[in-house]
Amino acid sequence: MRKKLLLINPVNRLFHQYRVGLSSASTTRFQPLGLGIIAALTPDNWEIELIDENFTDFKYQDADLVGITAFTATATRAYEIARVYHRKKIPTVIGGIHASMLPDEALRYVDTVVIGEAENIWPRLIKDFEKGTLKRVYQGKRPDLGHYQKPRRDLFNPGYIFGSIETSRGCPMNCEFCSVSRFNGYQYRQRPVDDVLNELAQLPQKKIFFVDDNLVGYGRENIERAITLFRGMIERKIKKEWFCQASMNFAQSDRLLEYAARSGCRLVFIGVEGVDVPGLKSINKKLNLKLGVENYDRMFRRINRYGIAVLGAFMYGMETDTPTIIKERTDYIIEGDVDAVQITYITPLPGTRWFERLRNEGRLLYTNFPKDWEHYTFAEVTYEPGSISALELAQARHQIINRLFSYRTIIYKFFKTLYTTKNLITALWAYNFNQSYRLATVRSKKIGLKAL
Repeated sequence: MRKKLLLINPVNRLFHQYRVGLSSASTTRFQPLGLGIIAALTPDNWEIELIDENFTDFKYQDADLVGITAFTATATRAYEIARVYHRKKIPTVIGGIHASMLPDEALRYVDTVVIGEAENIWPRLIKDFEKGTLKRVYQGKRPDLGHYQKPRRDLFNPGYIFGSIETSRGCPMNCEFCSVSRFNGYQYRQRPVDDVLNELAQLPQKKIFFVDDNLVGYGRENIERAITLFRGMIERKIKKEWFCQASMNFAQSDRLLEYAARSGCRLVFIGVEGVDVPGLKSINKKLNLKLGVENYDRMFRRINRYGIAVLGAFMYGMETDTPTIIKERTDYIIEGDVDAVQITYITPLPGTRWFERLRNEGRLLYTNFPKDWEHYTFAEVTYEPGSISALELAQARHQIINRLFSYRTIIYKFFKTLYTTKNLITALWAYNFNQSYRLATVRSKKIGLKAL
């Protein structure tokens, strides 16, 4: 008799009930690739089903084994679902970045925790389960991406607008607030370009999101590899429109920008974070400091010249943030050359130096874990900042949202992008992202102030 594996992608219930957050907008929901990879690694004699709360609320289904993934903001919900199966004595396994950072916490709610990347140990976990010897903890090793397991895409909800694909893992930057390096390592690992191209050619979606933390990597060799990828898309006539995440170095090579644009790049997400040197130093944003805040707009205009829009991510709540600095950052976002905007609070996540420092200094506002993880969404103040109070920071964000995401600002950004890129499709991409972030951010401000 076939055994059944049930995979679950939970959402943050606190925000989901108000339909706020990035998962509330169709353009900012992305396929759970990790669960798709787990499904592909599971033997063919297993039946597999995926419940994705981005589209369908969880309802109990019988299973032999349950696998759950979670970010910090969704950990509370993941544990809630796991308890349902624990009461019925159905084994549960949790993986993902949050459980990898806090395995002891996770083990209070699930039977098994997978720490780190699961590719090398999932087949062994399944064999142990079948033998009745399932262990409490499995420590994954970072796999060689030369033998990348492609995900089971047939399990993903057809409602996702963007197809997602991964070409690399790891980041050497080690920013104060980021747990990517802790989870995926400091070494930048890459898949073979031909392997990526073969997978791209099979994706049914016309719009694609490259999920890499930095698609073009770090240094000349990695940039040449990205150019080879883009050139391969052109030569093989893989006609996609796509966007990616990258660092400021995306703007440093005209050849890179030319081939990215010709292969269908419409928008690049860049972690700008701030425009003041003390703030960037406080979060260890080394690359931005090296390239110089005074050069931001020049780099953005250079990207625009190739018909590509810039989605700038900015953070509020740095240790040096004062009302004056917050206003100056906001003025820059509105008047500067970013085409679309994401704003968040700098949020202390487990596994980061930022979290450890704030916890040790007694500055975290929410410490009733795991329930309080639902507040760590990047849309609430979760700590006492260094230069203003938490309430002042929340009130400042409440006020600037009305400026940043007013229809006047969004329309202004649309025409600015149209003028600088000379590309209507690109301008519409930026406009749609601004509308999505407006929907998520304007709704979330009510929750953030109410909590304080």
